[in-house]
Amino acid sequence: MEFSLTEMWEAMGWPVKLNTIFMVVMSIWSLYVIIERLIVFSKAARQSYSFVIALRDYLKKRRVDDALKAAKIHKGSPVAKVVASGLEAYKAGREAIEKEGPEEVGDFDVVDSVNRGLERVKERETSSLRRGLSGLATVASIAPFVGLFGTVLGIINSFQMLKGGGGMDVIGPGIAEALVSTAFGLLVAIPAAMFFNYFTARVETMAVDMNDVSSEFIDYVLREGREE
Repeated sequence: MEFSLTEMWEAMGWPVKLNTIFMVVMSIWSLYVIIERLIVFSKAARQSYSFVIALRDYLKKRRVDDALKAAKIHKGSPVAKVVASGLEAYKAGREAIEKEGPEEVGDFDVVDSVNRGLERVKERETSSLRRGLSGLATVASIAPFVGLFGTVLGIINSFQMLKGGGGMDVIGPGIAEALVSTAFGLLVAIPAAMFFNYFTARVETMAVDMNDVSSEFIDYVLREGREE
């Protein structure tokens, strides 16, 4: 005896159908988040690598303006956005020193300003990288339970069909829909859980990269201040 998806859908009660539709919506949404985050992280990794190489060359030659231009070109890199904020704070601090004199704005004030700028954008970029991950974790957590709920509803529907008599031909579609509901819930949850863990690791890696490059830039600002 065979049960097609169409037959199982027709045999489902409305509660089970609504439960299935909800799981379909969760699967589509999680697939969208997975694809969107893969694109974002891939672009961020490529542009961050390119930017860091250019940044080190520009800072070695003390070409701060060129470094800032490079940071603004690499718009998909969280590292570039963080350093751009630090570069702007550094330029503003240097201009303040030249206009007001070192008595009013000292080297450590510039360093503090740069550090605050870096930290402020770093927090914002980390939050941006995590966008959608909490929802992905929610899907991974509740999808098996939603599938199990559909299974319970399907079994209840099967027992109700037995009241009028009959055998497997009568209860078969109800049992099939119950098993399919469980399998569908797991199918939605497993990729969501796997990619949530993967993206979380990527966020941590990029956070480390932002911290490392920020520290290098702070060292550059300190060296420049000492030399002056």
